[in-house]
Amino acid sequence: MNLDERKLEQLLGIVVNELGAASNAALVVLGDRLGLFRALAESPMTSAQLADRTGTHERYVREWLSAQAASSFVSYDATNDTFCMTPEQRAVFADENSPVAMVGGFSLLPAVYHDEPRLAEAFKTGKGLRWSDHCNCMSCGVDRFFRPGYRAHLIAEWLPALGGVVEKLERGAKVADVGCGHGYSTRLMAEAFPNSDFTGIDYDEASIDCARAEIAGVRNLRFEVAKAQDFAGSGFDLVTMFDALHDMGDPVGAARHIRSTMKDDGTLMLVEPAAGDSLADNLNPVGRVYYAGSTHICLPTSLSQDVGLGLGAQAGEKRIAQVLRQGGFSQIGKAAASPFNMILEARP
Repeated sequence: MNLDERKLEQLLGIVVNELGAASNAALVVLGDRLGLFRALAESPMTSAQLADRTGTHERYVREWLSAQAASSFVSYDATNDTFCMTPEQRAVFADENSPVAMVGGFSLLPAVYHDEPRLAEAFKTGKGLRWSDHCNCMSCGVDRFFRPGYRAHLIAEWLPALGGVVEKLERGAKVADVGCGHGYSTRLMAEAFPNSDFTGIDYDEASIDCARAEIAGVRNLRFEVAKAQDFAGSGFDLVTMFDALHDMGDPVGAARHIRSTMKDDGTLMLVEPAAGDSLADNLNPVGRVYYAGSTHICLPTSLSQDVGLGLGAQAGEKRIAQVLRQGGFSQIGKAAASPFNMILEARP
């Protein structure tokens, strides 16, 4: 076997980086759970000071800090032998309310590894994995991963990008949030528009239980367990779907049913993962995250349901628009975008 040493060196460099990233991901989860990032964000500290602040063992903390510094997730001052976090590091790892908080993405990884034997079996059989088949930390991690983006963009940017929708919501509209998961997106809208009525809908009963547990005091919001293809209700002014359509076994059926529940002048706001229309368009860091997540979660979820179309998280705008047209929508366009999402507006 003749190897090109230059190409081999480049590949090995990538692999070494990947091994470090995969291994350190577990330490990010650990640091988040033990409050290490949040404590260090307060001020520069030695490993002993951080251990004392968090009630942990100094020797473990020193090794953890060294791993985070080597990953550039925290900063190290060799002169004073202290560690600290820059404003950027704090925004990504220590501030749950930051629009760029990313720890949620790490927090779903334990489920990814825990469920690997089930996924291996699915590869062999072609069958899917239901949402409820996964370790429960997966749904919590997915919810936590998407919250910062929804919090930063939904009310301020995405809804205003839709023609006339904010005005309807301010006057009083009827809204369904389909595939709502833990209901964070639904609650954001209900709190922002108290004159409108919101219903969050999801087929996973455990997710709806989590959603209901967080709505104390929000009077214009309720949640129900139902499928996107047959949920109750009619006369909706707005239907929203957040990172959910591509997970569905029968997205065409879901679009068709949603169309039947809407007013003739209603709007469907569809939030989907950012993606181009071809594999070549998606060979980038964001596409890499989504293709991996799709293999672990989105595709198996779709294949576990009736029809099992298996769109995947990187279906792209063209393929999603085709699904919506098959479901009865004729006016479809991209209303907004973020690094992780594309926002489509569809009308009858």
